Amino acid sequence: MNNVKSALVALWQGEEGLTVVEYAIAGGLIGATVIVAFTDLGKTVGNIIAYINAKLQASPAAAGP
Repeated sequence: MNNVKSALVALWQGEEGLTVVEYAIAGGLIGATVIVAFTDLGKTVGNIIAYINAKLQASPAAAGP
């Protein structure tokens, strides 16, 4: 039992545990940034496609013979 307690105390006080938490936080922030960037990019691409579609529908060639 003392070995387990000693191991847990060493883990709690060790720098490796803190490093894992720091990597987890950094990974979460990077992931959130990527999600926001792709969401905004998707909206922009959708707006460009809608603009092109509107211009094609308004062109004289779209009316047909």
